[in-house]
Amino acid sequence: TSELTEQQQKTVRLVYRTSLVPVFILTILYIFKIIPNWVISVYIISFLLCAFGWEIWFTYGIWGGLSVNDRRPKALNRAIPQNINWILNSLADAASICLVGLLLVWAFYGFNLTPFTSWHWGAFTILFVWFVGQNIYVEAIVYRDQLDEEKPLSWGPLSPGGPWWNPTIFKINGQAIKFQTQIPWVLMTPIFYWVVLILVR
Repeated sequence: TSELTEQQQKTVRLVYRTSLVPVFILTILYIFKIIPNWVISVYIISFLLCAFGWEIWFTYGIWGGLSVNDRRPKALNRAIPQNINWILNSLADAASICLVGLLLVWAFYGFNLTPFTSWHWGAFTILFVWFVGQNIYVEAIVYRDQLDEEKPLSWGPLSPGGPWWNPTIFKINGQAIKFQTQIPWVLMTPIFYWVVLILVR
């Protein structure tokens, strides 16, 4: 079909909003010195980790998987071109997921830097639940049409099992939640927290 369905329109709006709106907000916060420099550093490093850890690999189907163009309807490919797909997804990962996780930890610890100056298992748990929880939602609801047995995803550095070892963990409303799509955020949790601790110190 050449027209976006209502659900696809929602997906397109979500992708652009979660990737581009935070850039505008962060720019304003930085210009007016409302956020410290290390937050911007966390954002940039998170973008690079997500991009090179899995988003570029998943987008282009570099090793063992299909490209995003081969997994999506043509209308979605026109709305979110393949060559900017990984950029938008990585921007959303870095801000709407990583920085929101940072904000959740900061709020939970009474808006002080304590959990960012030394390892706290409570902070790690908050990040883990948020990172993996949002990804389960994305897999089960947002990208369910792009992720199934017939549309394998590429191997990536933070998706080490590739499409070759990808068991179903559980199902939500008939949608399989797979190991390959969850493991990047499982691995990202300690990596992200470690990056934050280094930058804040």
